[in-house]
Amino acid sequence: MIITARPGVAKRTGAGLVLDAVDRWAADLPSATAVTAPDGLLTFADLATTVRGLAAALRAEGAGPGVPVGLAFGRSKLTVPALLAVWHTGATAVPLDDRHPGERLSFVLQDAGVRLLLGELPATVTVSVPKVDLAARGADVPAHVPEAGDCAYIVYTSGTTGRPKGVEIGYGALGTFLAAIATLGLTPGGVGFNPLSPAFDGWFWCTLLYLVHGQGVAIVDTSGEDADLAGALAAVAPRTVCMSPSLYAACPDDMPGVDVVVVAGEAATPALVRRFAGRHRVLNVYGPTETTIAATWADSAAGDDVHTIGRALPGYRTYVLGADDRPVPPGGEGELCVAGPSVALGYRNLPDLTRERFVPDPFGDGRMYRTGDRVRPRPDGQLDFLGRVDDQVKIRAFRVELGEVERTAVGADEVRAASAFVLASGDALGLAVVPEPGTDPVAAVEAATGRCQHLLPDYMVPSVVQAVAELPVTAHGKADRAALAELVATAQASSGGRPPATERERQVCEVWSSVLPRPVYDVDANFFAVGGHSLLASRAVVALRKVTGLRLSIKDLLSHPTPAELARKLDRLADS
Repeated sequence: MIITARPGVAKRTGAGLVLDAVDRWAADLPSATAVTAPDGLLTFADLATTVRGLAAALRAEGAGPGVPVGLAFGRSKLTVPALLAVWHTGATAVPLDDRHPGERLSFVLQDAGVRLLLGELPATVTVSVPKVDLAARGADVPAHVPEAGDCAYIVYTSGTTGRPKGVEIGYGALGTFLAAIATLGLTPGGVGFNPLSPAFDGWFWCTLLYLVHGQGVAIVDTSGEDADLAGALAAVAPRTVCMSPSLYAACPDDMPGVDVVVVAGEAATPALVRRFAGRHRVLNVYGPTETTIAATWADSAAGDDVHTIGRALPGYRTYVLGADDRPVPPGGEGELCVAGPSVALGYRNLPDLTRERFVPDPFGDGRMYRTGDRVRPRPDGQLDFLGRVDDQVKIRAFRVELGEVERTAVGADEVRAASAFVLASGDALGLAVVPEPGTDPVAAVEAATGRCQHLLPDYMVPSVVQAVAELPVTAHGKADRAALAELVATAQASSGGRPPATERERQVCEVWSSVLPRPVYDVDANFFAVGGHSLLASRAVVALRKVTGLRLSIKDLLSHPTPAELARKLDRLADS
């Protein structure tokens, strides 16, 4: 089935639409909040001035078309103007997350060929890049008008080869995306919520959507030891919220003042839709990085069924193709392919993979990207998302190639083979390792765990690692990931331990059992050794607050990671 784009979209090239919007809001709403972050606030007047100052500094250092500029301000108020300043010069933005491992950041800097840096890199980074002198800003410079084929930004995603791959997005594709989101017609004023990693293209959505419509960007840090997603929502009081279902699970059902709820990054569950439908305008957004942030959306304000991923964005084209590469009829199943000017330029320094995934559009001009996602078209053109055709998974909205995790693990001398899989919770990874002959299984587990922690971002680090004598395989000779998930769950459930002895310990174990991939009966079990991670820690703290009525913090759980220790901490809070 071929789904045509909605008509009536203005043609814009490059980042002009968002740059013009910032200038317009700076003139109309100069004192309104444009960016708020843990380190301070910028009004729209401040934002416009800062963008021009940074652009002048960049231009003085030689920034322009084809020059990759690293953005390393982290979760700071300067991250937004830095991105816009790069686009003001027509250069290429390379967003970085300072919390990623140094070796991974070093690879990105080298692979992207970053020539200038805005911000600070961690000491663990081994690649040297000249820093832009922010004090030497010079005279104001006019915005550069880029060619459609100039590269606007490069975002790195998990790769099947065991290393990240950089997706190059052109200014023409960026302009198509900006024109599409401008049709949503959000109300100006107030702020939108952005809790995402600055190196993730979802961060772009949670920034550009708001700025184009005259809303500020509230950058929230949800990964620190004192992170409190529900508390941050209450403090920010946003008009628009954009998060993955995993993050919404840690939020209260009641979000006063929120007009629009955007669900993106993962499949929207029926339970999630029920939470928000009728109380908010709901947008269910789907899209790979390779199609410029998004590809389809379902909008409750347009009468769409937000259980689906909807239809193509304006200016985008989507096809559902069967095994014979022909469109499937409504009710059939096929691979979703996206075409049109929104399609990426390709993968950085990977020409063979680019040719494989970006192919000529058989039904129109330009190229088509094969997403690897299975969908079912409905008679009205809306699309039901069915899953993947390969081993790629989504973990807390981040795309993960299981092969990259496995290759990292087998790089340890103690590990002969490894297979990664998704835990039953759906929001964390497990890893089974086969030790080298003569190697202690505990040593193999520790080696694989340490290597993953050292080389992979936190969302890719397996929450559960277990040694097995051999990897079970399917009839086709591939690792049976479902069998491994069941095997690990069974082994952990039967591992015994010291049962709860007090009412408080029982409360903690019950809450942990409700949020972790498996039940917890051992009061000496470490939260992070039995499948926990930062997001699940946030959920556990929120749940324990409800159960106990006590003001527990994320820091408390990190400092007291077993049910026995946390129960004692809760008792002390109750007595204080």
